Amino acid sequence: MKRIIVLLSAITLLMTGCSVVTLSNVDIGNNIKTLLTEKAKLYNVYFEGYKYYVPKGMRFLNKEDYNASFVDSIGNKYYLYVDAICYYHKAKNTYEENKKSHFSRKLDYNKKTGYIQIDKQEDGSFLVNYMFNYAKMESLVKERDLVSVVNNMSIILRSVEFNDKVLESLIGNNILSYKEENFRLFDATTEKGDFLDVVDKYDPNANKDKFKDESQIDIDN
Repeated sequence: MKRIIVLLSAITLLMTGCSVVTLSNVDIGNNIKTLLTEKAKLYNVYFEGYKYYVPKGMRFLNKEDYNASFVDSIGNKYYLYVDAICYYHKAKNTYEENKKSHFSRKLDYNKKTGYIQIDKQEDGSFLVNYMFNYAKMESLVKERDLVSVVNNMSIILRSVEFNDKVLESLIGNNILSYKEENFRLFDATTEKGDFLDVVDKYDPNANKDKFKDESQIDIDN
């Protein structure tokens, strides 16, 4: 009986918007493989030139052009940057795994590439740099929240889908600014930097009355 209880406590069932998948409570690498291997089929956030899916329990703090910040149900903040320019020019993944990091892995699933790097900070928190399919997310979290945060990031990043025709029109007409800050998608910092500085300036209660459940997200451009 004890073995059965231990086994059940080591796994969790997660609704990803496509199906129910079994994820580990401790194995980040296995969860990433499971989630990125499964193709996204649902979307609830639409922008000009791309779309993606935000899992249930996460809410927007702010959105501006190709940037967005979120907070999850337990208060962890996330920053998302979608690099349509790098996608348009098909920039190559130059990331090299970092043996000094808490967790570092180069990713390649469903013809999409990226990386994840997790580094422990001096205060005991963990900085997550996660890039996949020309979109990057960052979050600074406690160790106990690492698995759930990486799961959420995996679901969002795997779902990013670009509209080639729209981007061709936007870039050709110079509507997309080449002067946007370049955060260098394929580089991973080991310390909190530009991304999370942006997140920190937003008050999660400032737009509380505008928050919507994932099933109701509808953002105007």
